[in-house]
Amino acid sequence: MTEEELLKLYEKIDAGVKVAIAEAYEKQCRLGQSISIWRDGKIVTLTAAEIPPRADSDTAF
Repeated sequence: MTEEELLKLYEKIDAGVKVAIAEAYEKQCRLGQSISIWRDGKIVTLTAAEIPPRADSDTAF
């Protein structure tokens, strides 16, 4: 595989992971369950009410 092909593959994988994470956040929120995330070098638990809503054009939280 060339470097260009690898870069395209990495970009597809990255996009897929971001979508999966966003969908998991939404599911936890719908179910009223908390999530734990890494923020500022620490593990932080967010309640369902604290999970930020997903913007249609942005899959990153």
